[in-house]
Amino acid sequence: MFDIGFSEIVVIMVVALIVIGPERLPKVARTLGHLWGRAQRYVNGVRADIERDLQLDEMRKIKQKMEEEAMAIGNSAKQAVQSVDQHLQSITESPEPTPVVENKTRSVPVAATDVKPNEVSTSVQQKFPID
Repeated sequence: MFDIGFSEIVVIMVVALIVIGPERLPKVARTLGHLWGRAQRYVNGVRADIERDLQLDEMRKIKQKMEEEAMAIGNSAKQAVQSVDQHLQSITESPEPTPVVENKTRSVPVAATDVKPNEVSTSVQQKFPID
């Protein structure tokens, strides 16, 4: 913003020394330093407040989006529950015959380990249900 070089600062200090005088110059410099520090702290405080407000606005927007998403999920869950309830009511009101599954079995020969050595081996079959 201001382009002040070293030569300009020297000229300002010489003029201040001549105008203010050597006795009061240290006190004036100290006072100017304190005022400059206060101004910087004030500007930094205002900047921090503005940043904090911007972050709060962003957080509010995020919160609002999250609430909208939660409402949408809640509504879809309610609709799913209602559709399941309607389906269950329709099933209980008009019972349909349930298909009867026959118990199918198949024959499997007995393993040779079940036959004793002195006995004559005959083909024995056991019935197992089909999965």
